[in-house]
Amino acid sequence: MNDLLSIDAAETLIRKALTPFASQTIPLDRAAGRILRQTVSAERALPPYDRVILDGIAVAQHDGQREFRLVATQPAGRPPLTLAGGTDQAIAVMTGSVLPAGADTIIPREDFETHGDFVSLRAGVTPRKGQHIHPRGADCAAGATLLTPGLRLTPPEMAILAANGVSHPEVAVIPSIAVISTGDELVAPDAPVQAWQIRRSNEYAIAASLSRKGFTRQALAVLPDDLALTTDRLAALLDQHDVLVLSGGVSMGQFDFVPQALVALGVRNIFHKVAQRPGKPFWFGLSPKGQPVFALPGNPVSALACCSRHVVPALLRAQGLICGAVSVRLGETISPLPSMTRLVPVQLVHDADGVTRALPHPMPTSGDFNRLGVTQGLVTLAPGTAPLPPGTSVPFHEW
Repeated sequence: MNDLLSIDAAETLIRKALTPFASQTIPLDRAAGRILRQTVSAERALPPYDRVILDGIAVAQHDGQREFRLVATQPAGRPPLTLAGGTDQAIAVMTGSVLPAGADTIIPREDFETHGDFVSLRAGVTPRKGQHIHPRGADCAAGATLLTPGLRLTPPEMAILAANGVSHPEVAVIPSIAVISTGDELVAPDAPVQAWQIRRSNEYAIAASLSRKGFTRQALAVLPDDLALTTDRLAALLDQHDVLVLSGGVSMGQFDFVPQALVALGVRNIFHKVAQRPGKPFWFGLSPKGQPVFALPGNPVSALACCSRHVVPALLRAQGLICGAVSVRLGETISPLPSMTRLVPVQLVHDADGVTRALPHPMPTSGDFNRLGVTQGLVTLAPGTAPLPPGTSVPFHEW
């Protein structure tokens, strides 16, 4: 196994090879889920005025004052009125409205009774000066940094962009990805299938793994076990797409033509074969134009494991996503491999204390994938000889 590349070395080579994807500005209503590529600062102090938190009356607080005369109403979205007549006057205010000038306290609607143009505090109510007011700038000061590049735009980030006037945020481009299956034995899911054939599944699993992380610009393709046709089709796909992700045709078989075809097209092989199980025949290279080409093994578990462990993280890094490693704790004992990294499908469960545990579901072979449906991803076990007991923290990658 000494001739195999370690999984960490493979990850380092991929990281060094990939250049960041370009950025673009898009309308805010299309930005959800995208990767931010700009710094966002507060447009102004927020809230931009002393804001009324709830419906009630605004008064100038004075100890002992129990009755007030209503002199006006301050709706939300209107310039501030002025409370100028003394401590016995009040202005009705609405949630979100500006605090009237001269007022310093909000008394909630449930704390008083109304009698025509007058209100009286209920028994036991003792207002505190300054209550129920969201002061200007309490959320953030003007110019404060709110968002930085590398964040995925989830609901809070979208709200921040909108609230600060960013109508066209700068985000990472979504690359065009060709997801390619190889093999004469493959038939479509809706096609008649012979006893010696299997239905295509890798491209759908890989496409789903990419889509759930935002890589939605995809095209599916199938290549036969023919060197000339494979070379021609790959040439066309390289002309049309930013990234190629293949499955199958990368082992040592007589009809495994993918590496040969890629090299003929000038794709520089950066590595072939990684000390991991499943997924050892993994091939990675760069086209003359710098397009990454990930050629994964054809066995379904191997293909999906390589996609989740290598392809998706690499493409997210190229988009600029900043995210820490995710770890989980094993729920059962499992043994690593002495000289290879072991990638093990796991089911995530929550114990009685609310702690997430990973229950290993190793597949008998890398072709046995029909029982992966209960799993949510895989864990990475470094080479070793000692069994890993429950509670061991291990890296996790979701499908």
